[in-house]
Amino acid sequence: MSAKKGAVVVALVAAAALFLAGCSGTDSSEPRESPGVTASRGASKRPDGGKEDPLKGAKGLKGITLPSWNKGDYDSPEAGTYLRQIAATGARWVTFTPTWYQDRVTDGEFRPTDETASDASLRHIVRLAHDAGLKTMIKPHVDLVKGGDRAGIRPDDADAWFAAYRRFITHYAGLADDTGAEQFAVGTELAGTSGDGDHWEDVVSAVRARYKGPLTYAANYDEYRHVAFWQKLDLVGIDAYWPLGDRPTADAAALRQAWQPVVEELAAFSAKSHRRILFTEAGYTSQRGTTTAPYSWTVSKANGDAEQAAGYEALLAAFEGKAWWAGVCWWMWDDWPGAGETPRKLAYTPHGKPAERVLRKWWGGGGR
Repeated sequence: MSAKKGAVVVALVAAAALFLAGCSGTDSSEPRESPGVTASRGASKRPDGGKEDPLKGAKGLKGITLPSWNKGDYDSPEAGTYLRQIAATGARWVTFTPTWYQDRVTDGEFRPTDETASDASLRHIVRLAHDAGLKTMIKPHVDLVKGGDRAGIRPDDADAWFAAYRRFITHYAGLADDTGAEQFAVGTELAGTSGDGDHWEDVVSAVRARYKGPLTYAANYDEYRHVAFWQKLDLVGIDAYWPLGDRPTADAAALRQAWQPVVEELAAFSAKSHRRILFTEAGYTSQRGTTTAPYSWTVSKANGDAEQAAGYEALLAAFEGKAWWAGVCWWMWDDWPGAGETPRKLAYTPHGKPAERVLRKWWGGGGR
């Protein structure tokens, strides 16, 4: 999502808030733990036992995001259960999101906090995911300590901010390579900086020196046309929170029709950029009106299970089979125990709801 979980809630209640990856808390912008720490966990192996070509890894991606909100989430006893549940939907990918934080949108530095997944826990959960037969994408986030939209980050000193960002992102690139993560996102929804092609091209070059797999960037749905460095990446990544209308509806056919202008727009963009398009995020809460504001955690207090399921059905029906579409990683699976700020029955998770049945139908998880 467009900001850390608590920040999204605050930002969307106050105004209207908007494509999956950690160090322990410290006041330094340098990671506390190195990629080689916790040798007992070691580097996990990819399910296929080897490396893939840059685009094959994203072909038909069927994924779900499992975000972290605290240092130890990925070490939680529930981690293995969540991953097995994700695999049972027919998903073949899972995205992890370690997050660092900066105080103000104009700051030139940021840091890990106690809300940042530790390196050890990230290594652990990648290994668990591979053991469950899932491929992995690491998608690091930068958020604001006091909440707000990360798209508003516009540092006063761009050189200082990008130097800090290179240290941050190459740390995770090295960890992704060490653990055998099959895909990596170089950034997420940083619209205030993503037009700076020179700085971002330096970032991508630094990442490629540390990580040999396919790269994407997760642009917000209203940002992707302004990203200046798509040609340096393997895939266009979009967090696909397009509003599909101005009134609540559980009519999947109507919602599918609402996608058609976007389908045409993205087909043209893919052809122009010579890149396939991956939905690095997409999702709907179980709230009435969710399809009018998919990016919002707080559309209403009324249950919207049917509308959530219709949103899932419409997206998959609208894009499935398009040669230029590389798949979707849904936001998100269950919250960790005690971490949820939105009641589960109203939250983004499809688990145990009609939306999960939609996934199983499309992804072949119905009999598992």
